[in-house]
Amino acid sequence: MATSRVNAKRYAQAIFEIAQERQELTKWQADLQRMAALRHDPVLLTLLASPKLTFQDKTKLVDEQLEGISPLARNLAYLLVEKNKISWIGNIAEAYQQLVDNYNGIQHAVVTTALPVEGGEAARLEEALTSLTGKKIILRTETDAGIIGGMIARIDGQLLDGSVRSKLLALKKELAGREK
Repeated sequence: MATSRVNAKRYAQAIFEIAQERQELTKWQADLQRMAALRHDPVLLTLLASPKLTFQDKTKLVDEQLEGISPLARNLAYLLVEKNKISWIGNIAEAYQQLVDNYNGIQHAVVTTALPVEGGEAARLEEALTSLTGKKIILRTETDAGIIGGMIARIDGQLLDGSVRSKLLALKKELAGREK
C-alpha cells in the first residue's frame, strides 16, 4: 500500500506540472474526481482487471464511463488500465488535491476535542489556526472523550497536542522520574 501511495504522488506531481503548464488545474481536478469515482464500481474494476478482455475492450469501457474528460486525462486512465493500476486513481486524485491546495495556500486540519465543536467555535478555530500557520485552513472536527479536555490539531502532518490527557501523561512521567 505504501508503494502505491508513493507512486500515486509521482503521478500526481507529473499531472500537476502538466496542468499548471496548461493552466488547467481546475479541469484536471474535476477529471481526476470523475476518474476516482470509478473505484466505487466493483463490476467495472473486475472487468478492467480481467485478462480475458482485450485492451481495446477495456478502453471502450473507460470511454463509456468517462465521457467528456480531457484527452490527456483519458490517456492517464488508459495507462493505469494497461498497467493494471486503476486502483491507484483515488490516491492520485488525493495527492493532486493536496498539491493544488498547497499551491493555493490552503492547509487541511483535523481538530479532535472531547466535546463536539458547535456553531461559531469552528470558525474561531479556523481563524486561530489560519493565524498560526499563515495559510487558509479547511477544518474538520472529530470528538474523542478520551482526551478529557483541550484539543489535538493535526495540520498537514504537524501535531499540536493541547489535550488534558497528554498534559496528565507528561505530569505522570515527570513525577515518576522524581521518585528515583
